[in-house]
Amino acid sequence: MATRTPPPEVSVDEVLTELAELEDPKARAVNERHGNDIGVNLSKLRAIAKRLKTQHDFAAELWDTGDTQARLVALLISSPKKYTAEQLDTMLREARVPKVHDWLVSYILKKNPEAENRRLAWMGDPDEVVASAGWALTSAAVAKDAAHLQLDELLDMIEGEMQQAPAQLQWAMNECLASIGIHHPEHRARALDIGERLEVLKDYPTPPNCTSPYAPAWINEMVSRQ
Repeated sequence: MATRTPPPEVSVDEVLTELAELEDPKARAVNERHGNDIGVNLSKLRAIAKRLKTQHDFAAELWDTGDTQARLVALLISSPKKYTAEQLDTMLREARVPKVHDWLVSYILKKNPEAENRRLAWMGDPDEVVASAGWALTSAAVAKDAAHLQLDELLDMIEGEMQQAPAQLQWAMNECLASIGIHHPEHRARALDIGERLEVLKDYPTPPNCTSPYAPAWINEMVSRQ
């Protein structure tokens, strides 16, 4: 039986130094336009994480630096299910950079059962960053297993709140609206109607060959592929 190669032993300073050496001013300029203080090509950042392998305790040290790029590496080398509900809540409230927030939701929260226990509380949080994570988790549940969800109530909330919601929260609610319309035919007509009346993201600039985030267009495009 082959033995597994242990992850390399490195220090936090060594990782920060390596990230600094990979700094690309052009990449940073592009990323900063989207609110991300990231100057490293993400493929190269992922390569660092792949080399480090899973090191949950070391991930916590990298996260605690507060450095955006170190935090992205931390998320990639974490063991998602090892985080407690309290740790997840703290990390979510600290994840103010969009890319860190996105990766935290995708790579950690969606894989940790404690996140489901906090989902409803997060959805109603006054902090739009926290609330948007709650809605993102709800969208994932809508697509995967909606048996425990009240879809009519979700649509009521979206109908009443999405148009006035702050940008990040609005985006997450809109994704949930589209997810309901795509995955649940019995609610599709209402989801389309809400999207058409609220017109959220209707004029969002969408590159050619990409699906518009405008919910009616998004729903119809994805349903046509089913």
